[in-house]
Amino acid sequence: MKTTVSIALDERSYPIDIGTGLLAQLAGGEGLPPGTAALIVTNDTVAPLYGAQLQAALAAHYPAVHQVVLPDGEAHKEWQTLNLIFDALLTHGCDRKVVLYALGGGVVGDMTGFAAACYMRGVPFVQLPTTLLAQVDSSVGGKTAINHPLGKNMIGAFYQPRRVVCDLATLDTLPARELSAGLAEVIKYGPIADMAFFDWLEAHIDALLARERTALAHAVRRSCEIKAQVVAADEREGGLRAILNFGHTFGHAIEAGMGYGVWLHGEGVAAGMVMAAELSLRLGLVDAAFVQRLRALLVRAGLPVWGPVIDAQDNAGRYLALMRVDKKAEAGEIRFVLIDAPGRAVVRAAPDALVREVIDACCAVA
Repeated sequence: MKTTVSIALDERSYPIDIGTGLLAQLAGGEGLPPGTAALIVTNDTVAPLYGAQLQAALAAHYPAVHQVVLPDGEAHKEWQTLNLIFDALLTHGCDRKVVLYALGGGVVGDMTGFAAACYMRGVPFVQLPTTLLAQVDSSVGGKTAINHPLGKNMIGAFYQPRRVVCDLATLDTLPARELSAGLAEVIKYGPIADMAFFDWLEAHIDALLARERTALAHAVRRSCEIKAQVVAADEREGGLRAILNFGHTFGHAIEAGMGYGVWLHGEGVAAGMVMAAELSLRLGLVDAAFVQRLRALLVRAGLPVWGPVIDAQDNAGRYLALMRVDKKAEAGEIRFVLIDAPGRAVVRAAPDALVREVIDACCAVA
């Protein structure tokens, strides 16, 4: 069975298809953007698993199907790797009617989208996310980027895909650590928008870890529904969309401070959500029971709930310095996504002294 969630963005609207066996069904051609050629962008982990299958599915619809295989991992989300995509496009003589297909996780999706936004000033692309994190978050909404040593996702563009195809069968080959990392992005939707979904996650977290298809289908669909509503209301993160970054301000600091790829994105977000919840508690927005409930679910999902020490001399100071580079910062003032009440998020600043207390408390058992 296939279900579809729609992103309503006027002429940039597109469907998110969710189901099992959807990569093979692409051979039918339904919904594929027309083009003179297709370029599959994937990585050296995913290519051996699904590259040939996708090439075969697309071969009936494009005069030429090319593939570029990138090195896997967050550490490679930078200019040199991005240029491999441009190298492939130019080597094969691709014109502006080429269609890019992002086959992989969030790193592949972000870089493919950024390349599509830049090549000949914009060519179409399709997201084919193969990780849980990409299916519920990074493939949806049109954020594309690469990292800079001083900040995560700081160089990029808003550029929407033509469609997103979430084949749940690809999650069968996902390592357990990556599955848990994806669950962090699923769990975040509860505190910011839907505590009934959070209740459901508490009841079904074991089924999700066991990769039960029905549970995964519901988790992916509900996550995409929430994100679709937020993106439709605020495509370019002028206000509301920032709530989707719950835990990310702290989490991005962890990723940059540790070195990209040492902690997975979802792991940083998990510890970051605990920090953000603790900051919400200390500002009088939520109670201790809520923070403990969030921490308990993250632990059950196999995720870290204590932040790492990224600077032995001044850990909190290093976190603060990295967070000032966050995209939500304004005039050097860090703005955090906090929980105003369970199921409702707010973006606001907090005193540095209080943030230091939170970091010190939440890294105490690192």
